[in-house]
Amino acid sequence: MPHPRRPHRASRRAGRRVGRGLLAGTTVAALVAVAGCSVFEDEGPEPTSIASGEAAIPEGAEEIYDQQLSWSDCDGEQCAELTVPVDWDEPDGETIEVALLKAEATGDAIGSLVVNPGGPGGSGVDYARYADYIVSPQVRRAYDVVGFDPRGVSRSAPVDCLSDGELDDFLGMDPTPDDEAERTAAQEAAADLGEQCQAETGELLGHVATEDVARDMDVLRHVLGDRQLTYLGKSYGTYLGTVYAELFPENVGRFVLDGAVAPDLTSAEQTIGQATGFDRATRAWAQACVEDGCELGESEQEVIDTMLATLEGLDADPLPGAGGVELTEGWGTVGVAQAMYEQGLWSELNDALVAVQQGDGEPLGQLSLQYARRNADGSYSSNIMEAIYAVNCLDHPEETGEDARQELIERAEEEAPIWGRFMVGTSSVCGEWPIEPVSQPREIAAEGAAPILVVGTTRDPATPYEWAERLDAQLADSALLTLEGDGHTAYMRSNSCIDAAVDDYLLTGELPAPDARTCSS
Repeated sequence: MPHPRRPHRASRRAGRRVGRGLLAGTTVAALVAVAGCSVFEDEGPEPTSIASGEAAIPEGAEEIYDQQLSWSDCDGEQCAELTVPVDWDEPDGETIEVALLKAEATGDAIGSLVVNPGGPGGSGVDYARYADYIVSPQVRRAYDVVGFDPRGVSRSAPVDCLSDGELDDFLGMDPTPDDEAERTAAQEAAADLGEQCQAETGELLGHVATEDVARDMDVLRHVLGDRQLTYLGKSYGTYLGTVYAELFPENVGRFVLDGAVAPDLTSAEQTIGQATGFDRATRAWAQACVEDGCELGESEQEVIDTMLATLEGLDADPLPGAGGVELTEGWGTVGVAQAMYEQGLWSELNDALVAVQQGDGEPLGQLSLQYARRNADGSYSSNIMEAIYAVNCLDHPEETGEDARQELIERAEEEAPIWGRFMVGTSSVCGEWPIEPVSQPREIAAEGAAPILVVGTTRDPATPYEWAERLDAQLADSALLTLEGDGHTAYMRSNSCIDAAVDDYLLTGELPAPDARTCSS
């Protein structure tokens, strides 16, 4: 079932620096490394059965919906492949296989819980393999936890663009080009990435949008034998869940959307919103650093200035990093971003920045490799750093032209002085993408869907809390559960209040009461 990554090939532009991309956290994955474990251990409510009421199968897709899954053992879990059409406008045309993994319920299952960790580009197969850590014991008893690699991701006809060495260069490029030559190089690199993605991936590159994945997910629901879909989506996975609810409202069961992305966000709003979220998280880290007596400064602003100066120093004088990767400003910034997702990494970041000042780039390099899913041997364990563009560029049109870009830079620097320019610098690829977007930002009410639980964290760096509020306001029937705290997403990150509320909803279908919708860390 695993799909081998394409071997290294010589760069077609040897020695040329290539641009780096959007942070994976734009609709970024909350993977197992930061999932934490629940502290809510009581039995919880008695699970209740899932509602019925499946909508009609889409015309022309009857054969796809009628398929039978063939499950087999894979390291103690059950694996299978789901056949879906490359182009949903031609459901009887060419097909691909979507990889599945099922962690069977530890008790009497009331149905399947389909999970998506985010990205876009996160592996649901890998995520579901850690079912004991991503949902509570009570939910494990009640549900088969099912993960899938969305089309274009990991084991499911993966998008391929760059060799491993080229991807190293891509991620290491200067994220804040300062002059015309650097800006031209970044634009050329963005165009080159799209061209290589198209050449290596072929026709599928135009059919990996979120709507395509949502249609695949409805086939999965049907062949699992569930009349309605029970779903846990994190980060970008909330956008996938929202689009599903728009397309198949009658098939929506119990939906948890944690670390929400509002569907009406423009590309510019996503960029600035995430930059603002990272600024907020960075200030919280810096304040914690001061309170702990770290070596980076005696005030919040001094710590931030030290961090920025350290990264700027890497632009002029890179250091040997980890895994044979040179620690440039680009790679260093990726390492800092990794720590912003999880406050448990903050002390590690403090030490890594001090090490850089002492000429040692390995600790910060290790953080950056974690973010990029790059192994010490030079290979990548995931294609998320490529798939993220393939999906985002189809989902979100980006304004082009130098005037619009300069206006975005100025606005981002004003609203997010720490991360604004960097985020704009990483968002240029979609302006050069070879395939036109297939959707537009729009409000989604999901009229007719069952009640949906939206979860937001007040200092979430990647999916700002305001996005959760915005999604909750749009949905026709939903409730917003709030974690007042730090880090990306909330469920199963060691907060018993959040875990209990989500568990109760998944087990009974009842939304938390209005006076029980705010939890503190």
